[in-house]
Amino acid sequence: MSALTKAKGFRKSRSGTYLSMAATAFGAVGAAKQIKKARAENDTLRLVDAVVTAAGIVTGLAILYRELKRLGDDDVLLG
Repeated sequence: MSALTKAKGFRKSRSGTYLSMAATAFGAVGAAKQIKKARAENDTLRLVDAVVTAAGIVTGLAILYRELKRLGDDDVLLG
């Protein structure tokens, strides 16, 4: 198996999924800051935007978690 094939398979591996989950969770920090700022400024539109962003992050994490459960023990890079 070539290095390029392994690199393409990384995204569908357990390690790649964990990395995607970490990057998505890191986005939650930005959403939390946006919510805090919107509440401080009493800006309803910005608050709605931040809540929708947070909902997208939660949905993304749920999808990645489902993918991780689906992968199970058949990791692409272990072979």
